[in-house]
Amino acid sequence: MVTDDPRRDVNVEDLLRELAPRVLGALVRRHGHFDACEDAVQEALLAAAVRWPKEGVPQSPRGWLVTVASRRLADEWRSERARRRREVTAAFRAPADESVVPSPEQERPPGRDDTLTLLFLCCHPALSASSQVALTLRAVGGLTTAQIARAFLIPEATMAQRISRAKQRIRSTGIPFGMPPREERAERLRAVLHVLYLVFTEGHTATSGPDLHSGELTGEAIRLTRALHRLLPGDGEVAGLLALMLLTDARRPARTGRDGALVPLTEQDRGLWNRVRIEEGVALVTNALSRSAVGPYQLQAAIAAVHTEAACPEETDWPQILALYELLSRLSPGPVVTLNHAVAVAMVRGPRAGLTLLETLDSDGRLSGHHRLDAVRAHLLEMAGEREAARERYRTAARRTTSLPERRYLETRAARLG
Repeated sequence: MVTDDPRRDVNVEDLLRELAPRVLGALVRRHGHFDACEDAVQEALLAAAVRWPKEGVPQSPRGWLVTVASRRLADEWRSERARRRREVTAAFRAPADESVVPSPEQERPPGRDDTLTLLFLCCHPALSASSQVALTLRAVGGLTTAQIARAFLIPEATMAQRISRAKQRIRSTGIPFGMPPREERAERLRAVLHVLYLVFTEGHTATSGPDLHSGELTGEAIRLTRALHRLLPGDGEVAGLLALMLLTDARRPARTGRDGALVPLTEQDRGLWNRVRIEEGVALVTNALSRSAVGPYQLQAAIAAVHTEAACPEETDWPQILALYELLSRLSPGPVVTLNHAVAVAMVRGPRAGLTLLETLDSDGRLSGHHRLDAVRAHLLEMAGEREAARERYRTAARRTTSLPERRYLETRAARLG
């Protein structure tokens, strides 16, 4: 055992998360059987998490994981019939020189990164949205079932069933491990981006529970999106989504007070914002807008960038934000876009104009009855001077939200108007 090996200084947890999708992709490409490969990789990751901190990171960590996971597969496929079936499958799926798993010392530098293919597989339209999110975090993110369940505030057994059903769905439908046909890639990439956006959104503002945000989810969403950006550096929407995440997460240190209470954007201490992330996000979205077709994530990132450029709330360029929302409403209409658009309208044209736009959402089943619609309407009514109506809307919103920090904030706003 080497005692002065510099590889001991490597953050093992970060390295394993980075390697997890590459190792799983290599095994699935070689052997098929996604569910068996995923289980084997999880066991290999667990073994590495126990051994590497004590023994040091091996010379070829990816090769070590591939070897250990392959041995786990071999243990599962002991019978002669299973062995022959595995060999035939591997022969068809992999080139001849990949038919033998190399030892860690013999592992060749990887000629391909299967992370993108794995993302497409986890976000296949045959899977439900919740299954896509869970499987992406497990297979690509390298999170354990317990970590994912804890982040979404559901029992571990429930999350385990969700992941198991997703893997069974892949097996039963015969979804191949490979890039989708060229004509399907744009649509499938949108699904991948949507899943990453959902993970980040849930982490940024948890839909339920005692905490406003989950740093584990936002951090994982940013890490995966950054990896996707490295694989597709010329895609403007990938860059836009990464910029949106960075610019939004940059405000996290100022979003809650010392007691955990929610602090609205207009009252935040902007000196606490993460300027490094802001600079990176602004550079990403500026470059994307100048080099590629405009997309929804780029526009949302541009709106976030305008907010971060203001030294104080009074300096916010609301006319520019309104123009961006009008473009976003035409490009990607939806109730959440309309909700935010109404705020921008109110800031430029007055609260009555914003309230008029909000009325279009009352008959939209996707948002009617949602606490955010009541909260925004309460805010605009307060701006219009209708204190009693605003107070009742704040109270309604507080009753409807399942997030404790949001509920406390909304109740406080109502009490102030009392």
